[in-house]
Amino acid sequence: MRNIHISFSLSPLVLLFIITPCIVHAQVPDPDLFERQLFLQGNDTLPCRILSPLHFSAGKKYPLIVFLHGSGERGNDNEAQLKWGDSLFLDSANREKFPAIVVFPQCSAESSWSVRLKNKPTDSSGIYQFPMNVPPTRPLQMVMSFIDTLVNSGIVDPKRIYIGGLSMGGFGTFEILWRKPALFAAAFPICGGGNPASAKLYGKHFPMWVFHGTDDDAVPVVNSRNMVAALKQAGAKVKYTEYPGVKHNSWVNAFAEPTLLPWLFEQKRN
Repeated sequence: MRNIHISFSLSPLVLLFIITPCIVHAQVPDPDLFERQLFLQGNDTLPCRILSPLHFSAGKKYPLIVFLHGSGERGNDNEAQLKWGDSLFLDSANREKFPAIVVFPQCSAESSWSVRLKNKPTDSSGIYQFPMNVPPTRPLQMVMSFIDTLVNSGIVDPKRIYIGGLSMGGFGTFEILWRKPALFAAAFPICGGGNPASAKLYGKHFPMWVFHGTDDDAVPVVNSRNMVAALKQAGAKVKYTEYPGVKHNSWVNAFAEPTLLPWLFEQKRN
């Protein structure tokens, strides 16, 4: 991977400096604990915010959580992607109980985490189409490369890599699963959707927890329902939580699920 460069060295000494626990002096979670980093690949840049595990120990491998934001948080400010979900991982009790490396990458404004088509305007089903015969978007490809780079650095437990996302990030979650079916230990897509045909490629490999609101007016709930049905048919261990009356903000409910993190960290690849 000679064409891959990142804004910090992967030498153990520098990683020890970067992945160092920060002391929290206030009760209110500080988003700046998510350190700003840039992943450079060729002429492209993937902004990332990275939360280090508390009580970091050199030589120890940590679980990795990658969270993909929605379309409203796209850009290159390396800030907006923390709008939703950061407080769950910044919570001091969660950091103490579930030490992990948490990465919030940011998708460029002109792109997406997934290759997505929508049915013709005359089709009232609200089902999105996700072709599987095309390359990934550049931002998703960079996310996959960055995960590989972190794993190769030796600080990530390769059996405990988790992926989640909301809305556009939910689409990206379903897509990265079939593109890298042997990588993840669990996934939690929120108000997203994917290609049901892809479920057979990864359905039996790891458990999933899918979330959606029944009254979602941006991404119709049928998209998650179709994926859950396909996953069950593929023999997947899938949990599905649907929130009655909730619109396109079901991530608020999902992040408030008291068993989300305990469930997530129970999962480990064989």
